[in-house]
Amino acid sequence: MTATPGNPPTIVLVGHGMVGQRFLEALAERGLTGTHRVVVLCEEPRPAYDRVQLTSYFSGKTPEDLSLTDMAFIEEHGVELRVGDPAQTIDREARKVTARSGLVVDYDVLVLATGSYPFVPPVPGKDAEGCFVYRTIEDLLAIEEYAKNATTGAVVGGGLLGLEAAGALKGLGLTSHIVEFAPRLMPVQVDEGGGAALLRTIEEMGLSVHTGVGTQEIVTGADGAVTGMKLSDGSELATDLVVFSAGVRPRDQLARDCGLAVGERGGISVDERCRTVTDERVFAIGECALASDGRVYGLVAPGYEQAETAAATIADDEASFTGADLSTKLKLLGVDVASFGDAHGTAEDCLDVVYSDSRAGLYKKLVVGRDGTLLGGILVGDAEAYGTLRAFTGSVPPVSPESLVLPAGAGAPAQLGPAALPDDAVICSCHNVTKGTIRGAVTEHSCTTVPEVKKCTRAGTGCGSCVKVLGQLVTAELEASGVEVDKGLCGCFAQTREELYEIVGALRITSYRELLDRHGREGARGGEGCEVCKPAVGSIIASLAPAIGASGYVLDGEQAALQDTNDHFLANLQRNGSYSVVPRIPGGEIAPEKLIVIGEIARDFGLYTKITGGQRIDMFGARVEQLPLIWARLVDAGFESGHAYGKSLRTVKSCVGQTWCRYGVQDSVRMAIDLELRYRGLRSPHKLKSAVSGCARECAEAQSKDFGVIATSNGWNLYVGGNGGATPRHADLLAQDLSDAELVRLIDRFLMFYIRTADKLERTSTWLERIPGGLDHVRDVVVHDSLGICDELESLMRAHVSHYRDEWAETVNDPEKLARFVSFVNAPDTPDPVVGFVPERDQMKPDLPLLDIGRRPASADDLLEGSTRR
Repeated sequence: MTATPGNPPTIVLVGHGMVGQRFLEALAERGLTGTHRVVVLCEEPRPAYDRVQLTSYFSGKTPEDLSLTDMAFIEEHGVELRVGDPAQTIDREARKVTARSGLVVDYDVLVLATGSYPFVPPVPGKDAEGCFVYRTIEDLLAIEEYAKNATTGAVVGGGLLGLEAAGALKGLGLTSHIVEFAPRLMPVQVDEGGGAALLRTIEEMGLSVHTGVGTQEIVTGADGAVTGMKLSDGSELATDLVVFSAGVRPRDQLARDCGLAVGERGGISVDERCRTVTDERVFAIGECALASDGRVYGLVAPGYEQAETAAATIADDEASFTGADLSTKLKLLGVDVASFGDAHGTAEDCLDVVYSDSRAGLYKKLVVGRDGTLLGGILVGDAEAYGTLRAFTGSVPPVSPESLVLPAGAGAPAQLGPAALPDDAVICSCHNVTKGTIRGAVTEHSCTTVPEVKKCTRAGTGCGSCVKVLGQLVTAELEASGVEVDKGLCGCFAQTREELYEIVGALRITSYRELLDRHGREGARGGEGCEVCKPAVGSIIASLAPAIGASGYVLDGEQAALQDTNDHFLANLQRNGSYSVVPRIPGGEIAPEKLIVIGEIARDFGLYTKITGGQRIDMFGARVEQLPLIWARLVDAGFESGHAYGKSLRTVKSCVGQTWCRYGVQDSVRMAIDLELRYRGLRSPHKLKSAVSGCARECAEAQSKDFGVIATSNGWNLYVGGNGGATPRHADLLAQDLSDAELVRLIDRFLMFYIRTADKLERTSTWLERIPGGLDHVRDVVVHDSLGICDELESLMRAHVSHYRDEWAETVNDPEKLARFVSFVNAPDTPDPVVGFVPERDQMKPDLPLLDIGRRPASADDLLEGSTRR
């Protein structure tokens, strides 16, 4: 395209979402922003933001956190960005676009990236007060405001966004319902088995799910506001708020009005180069475009590819978009859900390989051809292998399908490293980056870190699901090239956490400063350290404190500066700046008198109370200056710290055992109490959870714990390395039919060996899979003493038990220690004005306006003038 002197050609972009921003970046990469005038007409009041992470607003993220727009980029490339000023009309004959403000822009190239709009079923009452859609930040603000006066919310639609919306309503304190017309949740992504696993997990979170029914009518009261819903099965659902999340439709009205061809079911028709089939000067990309393969793509990765294709075409480069990978990996309501390839097995003569564990909420299905080719799959509850499996799609993996779906602890799963992937395997589907490209970034462009590879290839800069595999590839390629890979803890220490543990123990080093100055990297000595190594070293010193002569109190002297946020005040920081208090209740057993004490304290301090999954009572909403007062009353009543804030033992759950249960074969409560009192306060690389079940019915869920105990008629079975969190893992049987003394001795050894050899922030489940030799090696060391260190391990545990002191009691009995528990160091009697609450269900919840997180009330400036926040 040739420009007249002083009048460069103009590219007008209509829409500035995620795909629109990627288009601008693609223009800049090809130098087109230097040769063209670029005008962007954006309807929303803010530039492009990460719509995929929209729900994270309810976790406290701000618009700035989610913004995808670097204003320095906009200014550097001379982009004329007009927010809140959408295109109203297009005159293709005159090649002019008129914005809502009245601005008229002549164009040489027009790119439509108008996205999609939420589909609202045409049911009576759909426009009533209290009905919302879930698409933009403004939608969330409106929902959050309306929810303040609501108690129940319902989401119409059980797809990706519907589940996120339901989670958001639950997070706002509403009783939440999901209404899905299909017979299962997420019908596009998962099959019947995956939907069932997802349903169980979501219902366990307290959400009510109604599948196989449609919405017939929105019921309203005399004031016109929503009061309920009528469903297609004849039932009615009482609700104060309705969110429609029943899918989206291409936003193509602007194209229709100017005579561009659209598909029968919507979408602006484009060719393989993303040009509209009607006008070669007009392009369409993203969710508004009907691609040449007849599909409208609603995922961000195909949209990015379309943006790059359009930019390449404008630059007269060769590029085409003929279809895209629809693989997705998401975390919905904390549950991993992934699908890839031919997930539903539509190929002829394909076979399914399925692993399902309804109790753990796990479902894994691989679709394979008769020749062993991996065609696709579905993962629910554990999507750890997604990156590797997706990369193998279309090829025959080097191991059997069965070994690919078995979870750790349920057999011998195959560990497929990066070396097993072919070079043409796509690692990053968002930017279509192959393994070969990533290897080239290391070998040809001298990239040595994941951030450098990201910058060079764009891999890992989209949804982020490939970052783990990306890191493995970079490390493997560096090692294959003979480059020594730095496995140090951080930039301050060249040693691993395990090596630092040995140094601290052998040399009896009791301070971080001494360790850094004697054993840190040359450039780090004499410095302040970093946020990675400080808490890691603090944990090591705390774990070894009795053996090396260090103080066991984590807020003594230098140790206080090493602690994470929660340890800093011996309580859990909550989202509004208040803290929660969790007293220890060993084994979940508590006398009525102590229950009354907790109730009285919660009442007197106005705390929200909740029974936890670990059989304890959590009290939320304490201000930092109230913590010692609460602890004092708890300590007087015989309670102590539950260490819910620390990387240490949390709880040892129990069932009632043989004392009460007709199925029990051992006293599980007594054993749980003994174990919890023995290991309380034990600092470790990550939190520790345990449970004791009184029989094989396993009511305490011991096999999902770091160490779990199940009673037998002959004693106790010990399981280790379990995890019931974000990445569930069945624990492995370490030893069986143990006496009380044998059980305690093996747990002593296991815990101290884990503390000695684990990496920073590494759960026992991950450690057990990573450590060379796995379970067999751990069994050799812990049970058979193959390394000859068991006496040392037992000695370290005896020292911990004999030196244990309650941190809360130590604090309340020391005026010097109490001085730190203030919001403002130079105004110790002034409470933090940001911490506020509103009533809910006979209790209270944080008063947390969505976009006012961290923003002080107008009067706070005067109140806090000259004060320093701690």
